[in-house]
Amino acid sequence: MNGLCVGNIPPVQNWPGLCLEDSPLGVRFGDFSTAFPTAINAAATWNRRLIRLRGLFMGQEHVGKGVNVALGPMMNMGRVANGGRNWEGFGADPFFAGEAAYETILGMQEAGVQACAKHFINNEQEHKRTESTSDVDDRTQHEIYAHPFLKSVMAGVASVMCSYNQINGTFACENDKMLNDVLKREFGFQGYVMSDWQATHSTHSANDGLDMTMPGDITFNSGDSWFGGNLTTSVRDNQTPEARLDDMATRIIAAWYLLKQQRSDFPTPNFDAFRPDNEQTNFHIDVQDDHGDLVREMGAASTVLLKNVRGALPLRKPRSLVLVGSDAGPGVIGPNHFSDQGGVDGVLAMGWGSGTANFTYLVSPYEAISARARKDHTTLSWIFDDFNLARAGNMAIGRSAALVFLNSDSGEGYITVDGNEGDRRNLTAWHGGDNLVTAVAAQNNNTIVVVHSVGPLILEPWIEHPNVTAVVWAGVSGTETGNALVDILYGAWNPSGRLPYTIAKRPEDYPAQLVLGGGGAENIIPIPYTEGLEIDYRHFDAKNITPRFEFGFGLSYTTFEYSNLKVSKIDSPDHVQSDLERAWAAGKASPHGQGSSTALYLHRPAFRVTFDVKNTGKLFGGDIPQLYVNMPASSGEPPSILKGFTNIELSPNERRTVTINLSRYDLSIWDTAAQGWAKPAGRIAITVGASSRDARLHGRIPL
Repeated sequence: MNGLCVGNIPPVQNWPGLCLEDSPLGVRFGDFSTAFPTAINAAATWNRRLIRLRGLFMGQEHVGKGVNVALGPMMNMGRVANGGRNWEGFGADPFFAGEAAYETILGMQEAGVQACAKHFINNEQEHKRTESTSDVDDRTQHEIYAHPFLKSVMAGVASVMCSYNQINGTFACENDKMLNDVLKREFGFQGYVMSDWQATHSTHSANDGLDMTMPGDITFNSGDSWFGGNLTTSVRDNQTPEARLDDMATRIIAAWYLLKQQRSDFPTPNFDAFRPDNEQTNFHIDVQDDHGDLVREMGAASTVLLKNVRGALPLRKPRSLVLVGSDAGPGVIGPNHFSDQGGVDGVLAMGWGSGTANFTYLVSPYEAISARARKDHTTLSWIFDDFNLARAGNMAIGRSAALVFLNSDSGEGYITVDGNEGDRRNLTAWHGGDNLVTAVAAQNNNTIVVVHSVGPLILEPWIEHPNVTAVVWAGVSGTETGNALVDILYGAWNPSGRLPYTIAKRPEDYPAQLVLGGGGAENIIPIPYTEGLEIDYRHFDAKNITPRFEFGFGLSYTTFEYSNLKVSKIDSPDHVQSDLERAWAAGKASPHGQGSSTALYLHRPAFRVTFDVKNTGKLFGGDIPQLYVNMPASSGEPPSILKGFTNIELSPNERRTVTINLSRYDLSIWDTAAQGWAKPAGRIAITVGASSRDARLHGRIPL
């Protein structure tokens, strides 16, 4: 770790080396840079354009700081609802996570920085992440956890980071099956694989597909490495082929050339990740540009309106407001004073850990609402004490509306906050938030709840309280958090965010829970993925469990109507792969070989779905039509699987035709015997609607 960045490849003759730097939401440890919305908020926009722009602007800032490799995006699946790093990823559906990863990587690499898809693979909880084995069957691995990485390869991602955990008993960074057979051969990945920091366990991992060990030494600052001299000896002893060594170097250099980082004007690192206050190594290089505008737009676009009765929202110049809860205000000592954001005591705008960035500024709800209140001549009061329930209730009496702010935080396991070792101990609001809501709602019949959370919460103690008139799910949206919230509360932005996960009524309704205990080299914790394909909403559908709010759910200040569904076959533009297309239609699995899972015939559009959407309300607004595939019961698939979505903005009474294409891959399942993608036997149906449980239109694939 000797160098300016969290990862450093030293220069050699005619090559300047590499700077590798976190994080998936900005330049970690950098100054004069932007703290972008978290990936889970990017996902909640369901907006490809915004997701790509976020990637582009993050990439520009990394390049401006002299970073060669930005360590993101993260695309683990949020298998466990209280998993510590879920907020760094794109939600609990593989198709959606794949689309978001694809757009993010395209944006980042357009800016000239190498993206890094992580963590490959099955690193779904923080507890004992280095001392556990994720035991996953082949079909589940391909259809759920590997899919976002496949899409990353299709986006041309430069690098992939292997994870800390074991996979079926073998560490991820020396797992020949996953690194060589699946990632490099089947997916056709031509970039390089790096280890997570200290996730290398042997020199032989080079043979198993690892190309770069990070940060280089076996333990921090030890000077010893599994590679280096040990790899040289392995090559000399014919344990590692010299051709493999050439392959490792070629993959790393090829990515450098791919992103044109050989150009003479590519910046050198102008910050010091380990001494951020040292002005001699932290030059005043401001890379923020106008990126705060995008942060604000994404913050509003990612906000999900869960409840809105009696016209509670949008606010219309209310006579008086009270803000209740510590999450409404700034931190007691301001942002960036807790190591890697672990322990924030004001508004929550990101989780904690290596996936964070410093705030150049952070707009709290109090700051933004105060500015609007002054403009509207609204009387504003506040109480940031989460535990003085009597005073909070009394202050809510007679107010036009009472806004109660809740949060729930999590992060990486090397930091513990209030007993939460990365993963959340439970799915309840922090600081007694449920009690705060009920105390205020008992005194004010227009109680609006605002939630800043890294993931799902159980809302049952108060969600049906008649005085809780609105619930605004704001997630963790970065530096413009307060301004984005004001845009929603006052109607400058009509809510269009949708949940990227399910909010259950009970914690036990989720299909997977944290596996605790154990640990140590002699006591590896087995984590069986017994739920298989049934993660998140797929499980709720398969087991007929009613959630509180389903995957894809979100309200608007207007209404939309769907009609006129049509499904048609798309003729191939050429016939080079017509034999493969006919074989697929006959139910034969795709051939297994180099790049077989990314073959063109599997992924190009094969069927076109069109339908009309009309804004039937009185306000301009955006909708997120979602397409779900219903495989034959004999296929062994969950009842409903997301395979398409788009966003559309309409004026009142405006109608527009929407098109969503489906590929053969979208309509395939993984054949474990043939090791290929195959169309299941039987009828394939589709539904189009506003969420995973709000089906408006029904059709079938013409096969």
